Amino acid sequence: MRETNQAELDEVICDCSGTTRGKILSLVEQGIIDPDTISRKTGAISGCGSCEWDIETILDEAIAKL
Repeated sequence: MRETNQAELDEVICDCSGTTRGKILSLVEQGIIDPDTISRKTGAISGCGSCEWDIETILDEAIAKL
């Protein structure tokens, strides 16, 4: 299994809210895997919505590793 490096964790996935890949993965580690809950906790997906596909991809990859 490939580890995520710090630069990847710091990558901003949602420009509107400033949500990073690391924040999303942190929520996944807490058992939060629902895009709507991720949105409520971070503000991601609630602005322009262009990050929705990226967030769903991150969630799919993280869930596959569980």
